[in-house]
Amino acid sequence: MRQNAQSFWKQVGLVLAFLVVILIVWNTNRLFQLVKQEERLKIELWAEAQKELIEYTNENQNYGFLAFEVLQKIGLTPIILVDKHDQIIDYKNIDWNIEKDPDSIQLFKVLTQIKKENQPILIQYKDIVDQRVYYGDSSLLKKLTYYPLALLLILFLFGGVIYFFFQANKASDQNRLWVGMAKETAHQIGTPLSSMMGWITLLKEQHGETDSLRAMENDLNRLESITNRFSKIGSLPELNLQDAVEVTQTTLDYLKQRSARQIEWKWELPSHPIQLPLNQPLFSWALENLIKNGIDAMKGKGRITVKMRIKETQLQLLISDQGSGISPKLAKQIFSPGFTTKSRGWGLGLSLSRRIITDYHRGSIKLLKTVQGEGTTFEILLPKSNDEPKGV
Repeated sequence: MRQNAQSFWKQVGLVLAFLVVILIVWNTNRLFQLVKQEERLKIELWAEAQKELIEYTNENQNYGFLAFEVLQKIGLTPIILVDKHDQIIDYKNIDWNIEKDPDSIQLFKVLTQIKKENQPILIQYKDIVDQRVYYGDSSLLKKLTYYPLALLLILFLFGGVIYFFFQANKASDQNRLWVGMAKETAHQIGTPLSSMMGWITLLKEQHGETDSLRAMENDLNRLESITNRFSKIGSLPELNLQDAVEVTQTTLDYLKQRSARQIEWKWELPSHPIQLPLNQPLFSWALENLIKNGIDAMKGKGRITVKMRIKETQLQLLISDQGSGISPKLAKQIFSPGFTTKSRGWGLGLSLSRRIITDYHRGSIKLLKTVQGEGTTFEILLPKSNDEPKGV
């Protein structure tokens, strides 16, 4: 019900915004036409005064004071007066320096331009005078031309700010919800987990160490590690100097023991320790997500290859599979939250892995290579020293 209401108000908002835009454009266009009409009336009045001046001069009469005032107060509208042969007789409000341009080339360029802007006004007197007044748009009119664009840009910017503000609030609310759910899940699992660890201890005391009990204890330790991961969501991850080789080896051993026999494992890890600032539960989580995705892509049959190398100031980790590969169209979306090509799953694995590596460990993760039908390789780069990480 709430979603329907939100959708309804969004549609209403879009319709109102559309109507506002139409109103602005219409109102500005109307204002533009009114100003343009006023300018033409003003030029027609100037042309009439010019005609009156010609008549009085031809008949040796004194022209009126009003005509003189009109001719002097034309405003800022650019005007060029030409004869019937298009020879320039006079001009007003044109920036032209006769000393720099004695051949009037610049003046004729202006004439060519204002001919496109408005229709000329004729000044005719008997068979003696045949002149035309060409005038261009004033600076005010030209500003009005760009006014709707500027106003629309401001509206779009304002709308964009509001949109991103609400999106940020929505994302923040969603993050708080997921953090709360993760911590509550960790808390709920923790209670029976502690009880089961107690039962394992009691069974060891009664029956001694057995393979079954050791396997059960390993799985409980694994469950405790998963609970620890969920409890860290929403908190500042603590990084400690740890052996990246050992952490990776432990993760690979665990996954190998619990994978299908058709999965072939191959890894090349350094024989000496490599100390890096790591959060062991989160780093292992990222590796597991990548490897499990590779196993799913191979449909439980094929080879997983993991290689670790030192590249100058970085540790490089390559995770490869022999799965179906990723199409170029989907390659850009694989790290987006919620994106998945599986019929089951939330599409959070790769997104979470990227956040663990980039945000918490100040490293980088990318799709290094993929060939459809042959497999995929991911690359993780970790710096040998990290700054303080952001919160989850």
